[in-house]
Amino acid sequence: MKPVIVRTRNELAAARARVEGTLAFVPTMGALHEGHLSLMRQARRSADSVAVSIFVNPLQFGPGEDFDRYPRTFDADAEACAGAGVDLIFAPTRDVMYPEEPQVTLKSGPMGEVVEGAARPGHFDGMLTVVLKLLNLVRPDVAIFGEKDAQQLAMIRRMVADLNVPVRVVGGPTVREPDGLALSSRNRYLSQAGRGTALALSRALQAGAEAAEDGADAVIAAASAVLGKAAAADPPLVLDYLVLVDQATFAPVASAGPAVLAVAGRVGSTHLIDNVHLQLGKEH
Repeated sequence: MKPVIVRTRNELAAARARVEGTLAFVPTMGALHEGHLSLMRQARRSADSVAVSIFVNPLQFGPGEDFDRYPRTFDADAEACAGAGVDLIFAPTRDVMYPEEPQVTLKSGPMGEVVEGAARPGHFDGMLTVVLKLLNLVRPDVAIFGEKDAQQLAMIRRMVADLNVPVRVVGGPTVREPDGLALSSRNRYLSQAGRGTALALSRALQAGAEAAEDGADAVIAAASAVLGKAAAADPPLVLDYLVLVDQATFAPVASAGPAVLAVAGRVGSTHLIDNVHLQLGKEH
């Protein structure tokens, strides 16, 4: 059965009122791939009904970023949602989400100014603002976000806790190509040679994870060795960051225990991120 497609707030409110039982929600910016679909299937297992939003949010793109060229493939996305068992698609225009230029927005705080936030100032302010708006409009019982965007997931969990938003936030595992490249809507920007360079991100994470029992310095050294070779490739990888951080706060981590190794870089004009969870030091 095809999902119901709504585009206005009134249409969404009417469709939401018809939902019986629990509702799981997967917010997206469209250009859907298997990573998104895995979240939808997870949502299907988590609740009686599934809603998806498709909206390219201008607030989370900085000057010179790829808002205008971000892929918009609504017809294909709707077909993919139908195949994943989605019941409801909310596909608003910019005017529906922002009838007026917003005067009150969320501030992501210190956690939004580090790692990805340092590379993309203001990004998390815009992301949290639209996610809160969507949660208020859709009113789901559970919302599912991909673990590939680890800092985004951590910040949404913090927002929900700090602002007492009545929703359960769940992470969905990163989906990868057979060669390890994390699925991303931006992968379609890559040339064949650029895709080869981009593989250094996942390979660096793998190398770092394999060195985890030897401590933080060994992790960074192993990952940096892979990234250094990619910096000399054609086209080169321009590194934005390589960090070991706490999964909940994204504060730096150096002592033994759980951590996230996060990396981001640019191949040409394409910004790509990836991460892996690991255990620093030898387990006793």
